[in-house]
Amino acid sequence: MKRRLPKGIFPGWLRDGWESLTLYLPMLLMGMLALGTYWLIRNTAPPHAASATAPVSREADYFMRNFSVKNFDANGRLKSEIFGREGRHFPSTDILEIDDARIRSFTPAGRLTTATGRRAYSNGDGSEVQLVGNALVVREADTEPGGRVFPRLEFRGEFLHAFLNEERVTSNKPVILTRGTDQFTGNEFAYSKLDQVVELKGRVRGVLNPRAGTPANAPLGEKVDAGGR
Repeated sequence: MKRRLPKGIFPGWLRDGWESLTLYLPMLLMGMLALGTYWLIRNTAPPHAASATAPVSREADYFMRNFSVKNFDANGRLKSEIFGREGRHFPSTDILEIDDARIRSFTPAGRLTTATGRRAYSNGDGSEVQLVGNALVVREADTEPGGRVFPRLEFRGEFLHAFLNEERVTSNKPVILTRGTDQFTGNEFAYSKLDQVVELKGRVRGVLNPRAGTPANAPLGEKVDAGGR
């Protein structure tokens, strides 16, 4: 029921105006509510837009203790396995920082390479790792179908940068290289299975021993290039 103002208190024009206002007031309120809702939608960013532009945290997003992480190829074969006493993952770089790391990596041909170090920094799939502190990378001995022999290779130093899928290892720090029964030292080195070359630089020293158990005419795999300075 429309409420009417008492006569004789307000002028007729004011009373008529108030009655007209009360008649259209619900429509005015609905219009104001619609305008307010439209403004709110235009000035409020959707949740996915906010998350897309949010800066990536430089803090670790998860921790692991006494863990192992395995990576498999598309056919379900094991590519690598990472063990560690403690691990921290950093989402800004997708780097896994590992204490007391042990890593096993298999090439598509099945060759095994192992790596250990007091501290390791691995990428997401474990194909690239930097080892710091008592670092050791070992590529096990192998013989290719053509008869080429690849003796066991061992790299040892305080810093090693290993590209496990490519069977490549580098370092800008002093290293000890053991190939079969031979041993070399250098201030810097680079090894590539693809090029079949081990390059040593700086103060290079080497000890060559007879190849026990290997036929004299068997072709050896890598060539050691002692490029001393």
